[in-house]
Amino acid sequence: MHLLLPTISRYAPGIFLSLLITIFAYTIHWGEQITFNQTLLGPLVIAILVGTTLRSFWNMGSQWTTGIHFCSKHLLEIAIVMLGTSITTKTLSSIDTTLLLGVTVIVFTAIAFSFCVGKTLKLSTKISILIACGNSICGNSAIAAIAPIINATKKDITSSIAFTAIIGVVLVLALPLFAIWLNMSETAYGIFAGLTVYAVPQVIAATEPLGNIAIETGTIVKLIRVLMLGPICLLTSLFAIYFISKSKNTFEKTPSITQLVPWFIIGFILMMVCRSFELIPSYALTPLSATSTFLTTISMAALGLSVDVRTITQSGVRISATVIISLLGLGIISLTLLQYLNMF
Repeated sequence: MHLLLPTISRYAPGIFLSLLITIFAYTIHWGEQITFNQTLLGPLVIAILVGTTLRSFWNMGSQWTTGIHFCSKHLLEIAIVMLGTSITTKTLSSIDTTLLLGVTVIVFTAIAFSFCVGKTLKLSTKISILIACGNSICGNSAIAAIAPIINATKKDITSSIAFTAIIGVVLVLALPLFAIWLNMSETAYGIFAGLTVYAVPQVIAATEPLGNIAIETGTIVKLIRVLMLGPICLLTSLFAIYFISKSKNTFEKTPSITQLVPWFIIGFILMMVCRSFELIPSYALTPLSATSTFLTTISMAALGLSVDVRTITQSGVRISATVIISLLGLGIISLTLLQYLNMF
């Protein structure tokens, strides 16, 4: 007991603060739903913005850092594993083959384009990868999943999420107007929103003004993008060492299997397989999904608390430009797919 007390005292302050911010984020989120009857900013985004703001105005002591680091790293990895329970391999059977292939090509093309934009604007390799995956797959969730694989710093993660979060809100508000301007059908707009908007709740919010068909189509397309996260994580594991070594002009030793395929990715795949073979009771799926989201929100609060926004202002313009240009590129590619599918 005496040995546990010092350990608890080291972890407790940072964990408690991260949890407190998370509760505040959920409270604001519930207030949004009650006031506006929809979600503009999810609890994850609110948590990291609040954490970052608090850190920027408060020079916290060292007693907070141990618990904050635990939340930002270990809780996040556990959350990613649990996220695997929300996906089943049977989901793919209900998806049109042409659309599936088109979305797959778009994701890989958008990642390559965004990465090249980031490097052209002289961003670091890690930030370029994070922004590329965040823009092309599923925003904050993709950034959170890719970050541990490439050993991204808290500064890299927070920078990437902060700017994509802002753009995500703009998309929710602007895309319905864009669809009306182009006179898109509900199906075409659903595909377009599913291909360009970051998070599933944001897709629903962005497609709601155009009706149920747009909502259903957008959600399916968005799900395809989310399913791409697993393969992209595995490929990133294989190429991360090469890219990072090249950016440092150094050579690293051959990576171990745990470096190539981090434990939480293996856990994610195992959970997905268990879900597919119905090894997880149906009554446990909703609590597991909610717990995964809750742990991720705590992790994002901790990430926000880890970085002073004043230290990233120098690279802010270049990161913003990369996100915007990458998003415009994704939009053009998505419209090209719609044209190919004769949706216009």
